[in-house]
Amino acid sequence: MTENSVDELGADRSLLLVDDDEPFLKRLSKAMEKRGFSVETAESVAGGSAIAKARPPAYAVIDLRLEDGNGLDIVEVLREKRPDSRIVVLTGYGAIATAVAAVKIGATDYLSKPADATDITNALLAKSDGLPPPPENPMSADRVRWEHIQRVYELCDRNVSETARRLNMHRRTLQRILAKRSPR
Repeated sequence: MTENSVDELGADRSLLLVDDDEPFLKRLSKAMEKRGFSVETAESVAGGSAIAKARPPAYAVIDLRLEDGNGLDIVEVLREKRPDSRIVVLTGYGAIATAVAAVKIGATDYLSKPADATDITNALLAKSDGLPPPPENPMSADRVRWEHIQRVYELCDRNVSETARRLNMHRRTLQRILAKRSPR
């Protein structure tokens, strides 16, 4: 982080991070602290909402899907308590409909996982009149396909036959894809 970007943060450097993936949350928290933010973390909608009500931060990074509900609920609380906060919604399930919903509710930006601290910082500090620069390392087409298959598989309660039917794919082909490691 350059001296310039620390200045871009302004006087209030408070940042709320909400994600139910504990290792990711810890790594991101450390990385954002190194970038000059004063970080508070939560792993649930209830925890994130409580912090947003008690101490509304200037910045927030909120996962869309949390174990106890939808991260957009926290976005709504934050918009009510602090309309000027800059909010980035993260999700492993990138879809146009959820991106539109997040922005309508008041998110500043929407990023698909895996997003690194640099992408997140760029999105948080982007000027409201311009778009943040494109990610340095976007997901490959194979990775996007794999993420979509994984999402449908989880939505079908890990039922291979139902997932294959919904994806209009042969069951054995799906089993081979699921047996492989995720592409980069």
